Amino acid sequence: MSEIVLEIDGKKVTAREGATVLEAAASAGVRIPTLCHHEKLEPYGSCRLCTVEVEAGGRTRLVVACVYPAADGLRVRTRSDKIDRIRKLILELYLAHAPDAAGLRDLAEEYGADRDRFDKEASFCIQCGLCVRYCAEVKKKHAVGFVDRGWRKEICFVPEIAAETCWDCRECFPLCPTEALQAAYVFVEALKFPREDPPGDGAVPERS
Repeated sequence: MSEIVLEIDGKKVTAREGATVLEAAASAGVRIPTLCHHEKLEPYGSCRLCTVEVEAGGRTRLVVACVYPAADGLRVRTRSDKIDRIRKLILELYLAHAPDAAGLRDLAEEYGADRDRFDKEASFCIQCGLCVRYCAEVKKKHAVGFVDRGWRKEICFVPEIAAETCWDCRECFPLCPTEALQAAYVFVEALKFPREDPPGDGAVPERS
């Protein structure tokens, strides 16, 4: 397999051709935070926490590392005042939805994010899509999906499928970056009080 050489934080890094910036950084031991990425899933780019700065052809721009392809000669910066401000704001927005999530609180401390900057709208879900995508792409069950769009979007288990498959699986629960117990609660709630409009096949709709 062909290899490429790029620069990450001033360090020359050799990566496989076709790798993303996130993968190239990980191969070199460079940590880039992310909440929606999983090695078994197709890159999704929803959380935006892995935003980095890249320079190519004399132009510098901000990109999402988990979906941006690494390229020969590319220069990547994973930390800067601008990048840290972006990550701080993203974390503050997520903390409004999941203020007590341990993972978010650790990242908030690292980036100096204010847990109380925005009014709380505790849904416990940051719409990372990990549970939806894992169930669809890995388990091929489509037992959970998104309903609604925009600020009304939320995850919902499909009772008919979940009742038959989820009790013996539950592999999506520990993936949840805002607490596995919340995923369990949503699951149980779905079985007890099924929605009238469950997501048909659990597929992830286009983000609005």
